[in-house]
Amino acid sequence: MDTWRLLITPPERGAWNMAADESILEHIGRGASLPTLRLYAWDPACLSLGHAQPIADVDTARLKERGWEVVRRLTGGRAILHTDELTYSVIAPLDEPRLEGGVLESYNRLAQALLLAVKNLGLPVEIKELAGHASRGAPSTNPVCFEVPSTYEITVNGRKLIGSAQARKKEGVLQHGSLPLTGDLTRICQALVFENESRRENASQRLLARATTVESALSQIPPEAGGRAVSWATAAQAFVHALEAQLGLCLERGELSESESRRTDELVKEKYDHPTWTERI
Repeated sequence: MDTWRLLITPPERGAWNMAADESILEHIGRGASLPTLRLYAWDPACLSLGHAQPIADVDTARLKERGWEVVRRLTGGRAILHTDELTYSVIAPLDEPRLEGGVLESYNRLAQALLLAVKNLGLPVEIKELAGHASRGAPSTNPVCFEVPSTYEITVNGRKLIGSAQARKKEGVLQHGSLPLTGDLTRICQALVFENESRRENASQRLLARATTVESALSQIPPEAGGRAVSWATAAQAFVHALEAQLGLCLERGELSESESRRTDELVKEKYDHPTWTERI
């Protein structure tokens, strides 16, 4: 059984969260850090764009009115509004057996662990294998991640529950994703550009029909049958236990190294908080 590092970091700004993941990836790439599972949250709420998603999708005025931030991810896919959720990142070298092979192969291995995690929360989840869609986000004019189907998608009652994306770089593999715990998923539509308010409302209704949160899914289950609220800490514990069991890992709690912390701060200033990265497309 191999040992990976477990990082549980306090809620942070989007720029810091994305910088931390890249800093860890760089250190793993040169053998300075162990493969890592990081579990985290966002404060304030933040809209994250996929690596190749145009900044023109963002309604900047509405975003600022609500006190939300925007950041561009290293991974692909479409926009996610990060709030009221558990976010995970799995970061490991390219030769890590659990992540070797192509994107779909490694994505499927991790999807099996994610599936176990949400099953352990009492949700009747399943994996949908959708032929013809890439796991990093299907090419689409739709700006919302949770409306875009992906291979090995984790669903409950036919609705998407987890949005994930993966990047494979020379330093290693980074996959991160979001498990919405509670709240109104349609809030993301207030941060994106639509031709008119009718289109915005239509997008909101489609999103509610195609995606769900843990709270919403559990509300359909009687309390005596296991329906209940799930806290961030409970969901995090489920992720830890599931990855250990499904991937044959021992996750040891750790912290960012001094070098990782310094590099994170550098990446915030030089990249993730800078318009040359956020607004590059």
